[in-house]
Amino acid sequence: MNWRIAFIGGGVYFVTAFILSLIVAPFIHSPDTGILVEIYRATAVFWRPELNANPPDASLMFRVLIPSGILAALLGAGIYGLIRPSLTGAAWKRGLKFGGITTVFFIIHSLGFRRVLNLPDEFWIWSIVGSVIVNLGSGAVLGWISQKISPVGSQ
Repeated sequence: MNWRIAFIGGGVYFVTAFILSLIVAPFIHSPDTGILVEIYRATAVFWRPELNANPPDASLMFRVLIPSGILAALLGAGIYGLIRPSLTGAAWKRGLKFGGITTVFFIIHSLGFRRVLNLPDEFWIWSIVGSVIVNLGSGAVLGWISQKISPVGSQ
Protein backbone atom coordinates (compact mmCIF):
# COMPACT_ATOMS: atom_id res chain seq x y z
CA MET A 1 0.00 0.00 0.00
CA ASN A 2 1.35 3.41 -0.95
CA TRP A 3 0.33 5.48 2.04
CA ARG A 4 1.40 8.79 0.43
CA ILE A 5 -1.02 8.19 -2.43
CA ALA A 6 -3.72 6.96 -0.05
CA PHE A 7 -3.56 10.00 2.23
CA ILE A 8 -2.11 12.92 0.26
CA GLY A 9 -3.56 11.76 -3.06
CA GLY A 10 -6.82 10.92 -1.31
CA GLY A 11 -7.03 14.42 0.13
CA VAL A 12 -6.48 16.02 -3.28
CA TYR A 13 -8.90 13.51 -4.83
CA PHE A 14 -11.57 14.51 -2.29
CA VAL A 15 -11.05 18.25 -2.78
CA THR A 16 -11.21 17.88 -6.56
CA ALA A 17 -14.35 15.74 -6.43
CA PHE A 18 -15.92 18.18 -3.96
CA ILE A 19 -15.22 21.17 -6.22
CA LEU A 20 -16.51 19.35 -9.30
CA SER A 21 -19.62 18.33 -7.33
CA LEU A 22 -20.24 21.96 -6.41
CA ILE A 23 -20.17 22.79 -10.13
CA VAL A 24 -22.22 19.82 -11.38
CA ALA A 25 -24.75 19.37 -8.57
CA PRO A 26 -26.63 22.67 -9.00
CA PHE A 27 -27.47 21.77 -12.59
CA ILE A 28 -28.66 18.26 -11.76
CA HIS A 29 -29.64 18.13 -8.09
CA SER A 30 -30.59 21.67 -6.98
CA PRO A 31 -33.85 21.54 -4.99
CA ASP A 32 -35.08 24.67 -6.77
CA THR A 33 -33.72 24.65 -10.32
CA GLY A 34 -31.97 21.32 -10.98
CA ILE A 35 -32.89 19.00 -13.81
CA LEU A 36 -34.25 16.50 -11.27
CA VAL A 37 -36.24 18.99 -9.16
CA GLU A 38 -39.62 17.43 -9.97
CA ILE A 39 -38.34 13.91 -9.33
CA TYR A 40 -36.96 14.96 -5.94
CA ARG A 41 -40.27 16.58 -5.01
CA ALA A 42 -42.24 13.52 -6.09
CA THR A 43 -39.96 11.13 -4.19
CA ALA A 44 -39.30 13.21 -1.05
CA VAL A 45 -39.79 10.17 1.19
CA PHE A 46 -36.55 8.66 -0.18
CA TRP A 47 -34.31 11.56 0.87
CA ARG A 48 -32.91 12.65 4.21
CA PRO A 49 -35.19 15.12 6.02
CA GLU A 50 -32.29 17.61 6.20
CA LEU A 51 -32.30 17.77 2.40
CA ASN A 52 -36.06 18.34 2.25
CA ALA A 53 -35.92 21.29 4.62
CA ASN A 54 -36.25 24.75 3.11
CA PRO A 55 -33.49 25.80 3.08
CA PRO A 56 -31.69 22.44 3.33
CA ASP A 57 -29.95 21.85 6.66
CA ALA A 58 -26.27 22.54 5.94
CA SER A 59 -25.16 20.64 9.05
CA LEU A 60 -25.74 17.44 7.06
CA MET A 61 -22.66 18.37 5.01
CA PHE A 62 -20.43 18.26 8.08
CA ARG A 63 -22.08 15.32 9.82
CA VAL A 64 -22.51 12.95 6.85
CA LEU A 65 -21.59 14.14 3.36
CA ILE A 66 -18.04 15.42 3.93
CA PRO A 67 -16.91 12.60 6.28
CA SER A 68 -18.24 9.91 3.95
CA GLY A 69 -16.70 11.69 0.96
CA ILE A 70 -13.31 11.85 2.68
CA LEU A 71 -13.45 8.16 3.58
CA ALA A 72 -14.46 7.25 0.03
CA ALA A 73 -11.63 9.37 -1.43
CA LEU A 74 -9.02 7.81 0.87
CA LEU A 75 -10.21 4.31 -0.02
CA GLY A 76 -10.33 5.16 -3.73
CA ALA A 77 -6.85 6.68 -3.70
CA GLY A 78 -5.53 3.63 -1.85
CA ILE A 79 -6.99 1.38 -4.52
CA TYR A 80 -5.57 3.64 -7.22
CA GLY A 81 -2.12 3.28 -5.65
CA LEU A 82 -2.45 -0.50 -5.90
CA ILE A 83 -3.62 -0.67 -9.52
CA ARG A 84 -1.69 2.32 -10.91
CA PRO A 85 1.21 0.19 -12.21
CA SER A 86 -1.21 -1.73 -14.44
CA LEU A 87 -2.46 1.47 -16.10
CA THR A 88 -0.54 3.03 -19.00
CA GLY A 89 -0.01 6.52 -20.32
CA ALA A 90 0.80 9.87 -18.81
CA ALA A 91 -0.01 10.28 -15.12
CA TRP A 92 -3.24 12.17 -15.76
CA LYS A 93 -4.30 9.53 -18.32
CA ARG A 94 -3.75 6.74 -15.78
CA GLY A 95 -5.92 8.70 -13.37
CA LEU A 96 -8.51 9.29 -16.09
CA LYS A 97 -8.61 5.54 -16.72
CA PHE A 98 -9.12 5.00 -12.99
CA GLY A 99 -11.96 7.54 -13.13
CA GLY A 100 -13.46 5.45 -15.92
CA ILE A 101 -13.18 2.34 -13.77
CA THR A 102 -14.88 4.06 -10.82
CA THR A 103 -17.60 5.30 -13.17
CA VAL A 104 -18.24 1.75 -14.37
CA PHE A 105 -18.59 0.60 -10.77
CA PHE A 106 -20.97 3.49 -10.09
CA ILE A 107 -23.08 2.36 -13.04
CA ILE A 108 -23.01 -1.24 -11.79
CA HIS A 109 -24.20 -0.12 -8.34
CA SER A 110 -26.83 2.18 -9.85
CA LEU A 111 -28.22 -0.70 -11.87
CA GLY A 112 -28.37 -2.79 -8.72
CA PHE A 113 -30.17 -0.10 -6.72
CA ARG A 114 -32.47 0.60 -9.68
CA ARG A 115 -33.84 -2.93 -9.29
CA VAL A 116 -35.05 -2.26 -5.76
CA LEU A 117 -35.64 1.49 -5.52
CA ASN A 118 -38.67 2.78 -7.36
CA LEU A 119 -37.05 5.94 -8.68
CA PRO A 120 -37.58 7.13 -12.26
CA ASP A 121 -34.98 6.19 -14.87
CA GLU A 122 -34.23 9.88 -15.35
CA PHE A 123 -32.83 9.96 -11.80
CA TRP A 124 -30.40 7.14 -12.56
CA ILE A 125 -29.36 8.57 -15.93
CA TRP A 126 -28.60 12.03 -14.56
CA SER A 127 -26.80 10.59 -11.53
CA ILE A 128 -24.57 8.65 -13.91
CA VAL A 129 -23.92 11.79 -15.98
CA GLY A 130 -22.82 13.62 -12.83
CA SER A 131 -20.69 10.65 -11.82
CA VAL A 132 -18.92 10.61 -15.19
CA ILE A 133 -17.91 14.26 -14.84
CA VAL A 134 -16.80 14.03 -11.21
CA ASN A 135 -15.05 10.65 -11.48
CA LEU A 136 -13.15 11.41 -14.68
CA GLY A 137 -12.06 14.86 -13.51
CA SER A 138 -11.03 13.85 -10.01
CA GLY A 139 -9.41 10.67 -11.34
CA ALA A 140 -7.21 12.67 -13.72
CA VAL A 141 -6.12 14.95 -10.86
CA LEU A 142 -5.45 11.92 -8.64
CA GLY A 143 -3.21 10.47 -11.35
CA TRP A 144 -1.34 13.75 -11.71
CA ILE A 145 -0.80 14.32 -7.97
CA SER A 146 0.16 10.69 -7.38
CA GLN A 147 2.98 11.01 -9.91
CA LYS A 148 4.17 14.19 -8.15
CA ILE A 149 4.24 12.66 -4.66
CA SER A 150 5.27 9.12 -5.60
CA PRO A 151 6.57 8.64 -9.14
CA VAL A 152 5.75 5.29 -10.77
CA GLY A 153 8.56 2.85 -10.06
CA SER A 154 9.76 4.64 -6.90
CA GLN A 155 7.65 2.60 -4.49
